[in-house]
Amino acid sequence: MKSTECAIYELPKMIDPRGNLTFVEAARHVPFEIKRVFYLYDVPSGETRAGHALRKCHQFIIAMSGSFDLVVDYGTRRETYHLNRSDCGLYVPPLVWREIHNFSTNSVCLVLASEFYDIEDYLDIYADFRKTAGAPQS
Repeated sequence: MKSTECAIYELPKMIDPRGNLTFVEAARHVPFEIKRVFYLYDVPSGETRAGHALRKCHQFIIAMSGSFDLVVDYGTRRETYHLNRSDCGLYVPPLVWREIHNFSTNSVCLVLASEFYDIEDYLDIYADFRKTAGAPQS
C-alpha cells in the first residue's frame, strides 16, 4: 500500500555464517513496482545529494554500505533518518523534499524507483515544491 508518509521498512535477512543475504521483491517488500535502480557512491566528504522532490516517483532508499543521513521535508515539517543497515530501507513517497548528507567513507546509497528517469518529474526549487505540495506559503 502506498502512503503519503515516509517509513522505514525491514527487509528479509537470511543469516548465514558465510555471510548474510538480504533481498528485495517489488510490490512485496517495497510498496511499488521497481522501474529504475541507481546508486550514489564516492560522495566527497561534506557534500549533499538530492535536494529535490519528485512529483510522481516513489523511492526506496537503502544504505548498502556505510551510512548517511536522509532529511525529508513535507513542506510543514522535517524529519531526519540515519540509514546504516543494508537490511532496512526508507520509503519516500512523491511530493516529499529529500536531502542526503553526512556520507561515511565508502558509503553506497541504493535507490529503487517506481518510475523511469524523467527530468519533468523533478521539483528542484524549494519554493516550487512547497507550492506544488500545498504547503502554507510564508
